[in-house]
Amino acid sequence: MKKIQCEILGLSSSPSTGGAYAILLKEVNGFRRLPIIIGAFEAQAIALEIEGIKPPRPLTHDLLKQVIDNLGATVMEVLIDELKENTFYAKIILEVSTLTNEIDSRPSDAIALAVRAQVPIYVAESVMKVAAFIPSEETEKEPLANEDFEKYEKPLPKSKEAQIAALQNKLREAIESEEYERAAKLRDDIQKLTNNN
Repeated sequence: MKKIQCEILGLSSSPSTGGAYAILLKEVNGFRRLPIIIGAFEAQAIALEIEGIKPPRPLTHDLLKQVIDNLGATVMEVLIDELKENTFYAKIILEVSTLTNEIDSRPSDAIALAVRAQVPIYVAESVMKVAAFIPSEETEKEPLANEDFEKYEKPLPKSKEAQIAALQNKLREAIESEEYERAAKLRDDIQKLTNNN
């Protein structure tokens, strides 16, 4: 089976799916994108690890990683290997001594474990052919705010200082409404604009 290495491009809430989230994977050596709908808990687990935020007690995926480590196994990679009736299927590839084991998993759990174990995420070419898309040239341009799923409600002002001020207002609003994932993205956008000065 041919497999394509992918990386996480973004995470976003998806209003059209009733509070679920979408994770967007991008092939490492190409342009295709693969969106996968995941649950809120798994999205939070992935976002916290990507942001480097450690909860006071281990989350389920942290616990799973500790159990695997304590049993002497190593997570080698995760593979999203099937798409049946609009449902993605994945495998977690473990190595114990010299033996390789494949464990069935939901893609969201496999990805949450992959970010903790810092291992590659692969997608079968057959899945990419069916479910991936290549963004239009307009989408290929790097967005100002580095957000792939959601656009700002109002266009940002033209000067960098005004853009930073507008983003800081949005950051304050996001924190007040406890939208921490959005707040983290806005914080990164402010840093990016500040560093470009």
